[in-house]
Amino acid sequence: MKQREPFQKFYNTTAWKQCREGYKRYVGGLCERCLAEGLITPGVIVHHKIHLTPELACDPAVALSYDNLELLCWHHHEEEHKGRMKKRFEVDNAGRVIARD
Repeated sequence: MKQREPFQKFYNTTAWKQCREGYKRYVGGLCERCLAEGLITPGVIVHHKIHLTPELACDPAVALSYDNLELLCWHHHEEEHKGRMKKRFEVDNAGRVIARD
């Protein structure tokens, strides 16, 4: 499987997984941006405000700091990255999940 980023191994570490789950609990599991807009939406992805680079992924003060994290819904995470992330799947009109090329 081709890795999306050269530092993708970071996202498979125990430290990141524990940090991510702890952060979700810490903020109550809701999308922080939706909440600021008065909406109640589950958060699904812990986003790094300062985007990680290979160097920053090795710096716990950046990569694992709650100050640099934000829990987002898919909509706000995609908006943050402005479509730079290619979707691997889509849902057709019948509700079936289809892999994208």
